[in-house]
Amino acid sequence: MLERLLYRSKATNTLGSLHLFNMLSEARAKNARMGITGHLLYTEEVFVQCIEGTPEAVESLWKSLKRDHRHYDLELLARGPQETRRFGDWTMAFSSYPSLNRFNMPGFFSVEKEGMSAEAERCAQADI
Repeated sequence: MLERLLYRSKATNTLGSLHLFNMLSEARAKNARMGITGHLLYTEEVFVQCIEGTPEAVESLWKSLKRDHRHYDLELLARGPQETRRFGDWTMAFSSYPSLNRFNMPGFFSVEKEGMSAEAERCAQADI
């Protein structure tokens, strides 16, 4: 059985491309160990993240995220059981403005001023 969790939070500080690259590298390694897949959207100092995995792994990561000093005002948007992964190809896909992808991160999907990519839209959907 799988579970998906979607939350929104505010970044403690404005993040640049190097900080985001390091944060994503750490998250991807941790998620791979935990069997977590997902997507992180970062715009206007706001995070929207979708995580998916076993209920135990999702709960463990959720507890860790609630203690993370890099963000605050965590708001659980949706959480529930799932039959399939929405982001099975990515331990953490990432969407933000193209200017924040200076390091050509794999799994990066740009958010343009005109709107979000299909991957970012998929993350932002609260329909669990």
